[in-house]
Amino acid sequence: MIESPVLRVKDLNVFYKNNKSRFFSKNKKIQALFDVSFEMEEGEVLAIAGESGSGKSTLARAIVGINKDYTGQIWQKYENPQMVFQDPYSSLNPSKTIGWLLEEPLRVDKKKKWSRREIDDRVKEIMEEIELPLSMLGRYPAQLSGGQRQRVCIGIALMRSPGLLIADEPVSALDVTIQAQVLELLENLHKKHGISIIFISHDLRVVYKISDHVMIMKDGHVVEYGDTRSVYKAPQHPYTGQLLKAAGIC
Repeated sequence: MIESPVLRVKDLNVFYKNNKSRFFSKNKKIQALFDVSFEMEEGEVLAIAGESGSGKSTLARAIVGINKDYTGQIWQKYENPQMVFQDPYSSLNPSKTIGWLLEEPLRVDKKKKWSRREIDDRVKEIMEEIELPLSMLGRYPAQLSGGQRQRVCIGIALMRSPGLLIADEPVSALDVTIQAQVLELLENLHKKHGISIIFISHDLRVVYKISDHVMIMKDGHVVEYGDTRSVYKAPQHPYTGQLLKAAGIC
């Protein structure tokens, strides 16, 4: 049984500084999220879906602490939620080896001083988890395929055993075959470790396959939330119905 909330968001409003517009003052803030509230239970996969610009990534960045200009409350059971971004290549320092990149979260860990042996053991463990051979540790990101790079990004996020993993469009930059493999990896990690996952996607077919609950966002608002199968079977908001129809689901 699911025991307790891992994340609670209440009345969240997120703002950005206006750095581009010629028509408004650069000091004027732009509101990107409006009164977003939800709870995520321990051990579940919560999907956040919606079109580009709906606020999905803005919400994720607020949860992990990248977006700090907000009002409302973000309560988390665990510290250090980790995020896997859409483009694995831009997420990895091209001048560092895969081994160095995997070790970095442990080197900067302020709560524990990791010994050389502990770091080596953890790197080997994670490489096994993400199903990559140890021979890749000496390679650079450019020497890996897109799918392999995304596996490395997932591995980096898992190095310190986070209680919450946020995957922001983690397969959209990959071809269909590799998408399925990365999704299967995430599903296996979820089942094995019971890690809570926020899965952000515009692909409602993928959302149906991987999630327990789904939250639909539009223009910075949450328009629907519920059990994934119930939402897909009987959407309550017209926008949800439009998305499902466009995806050929209903």
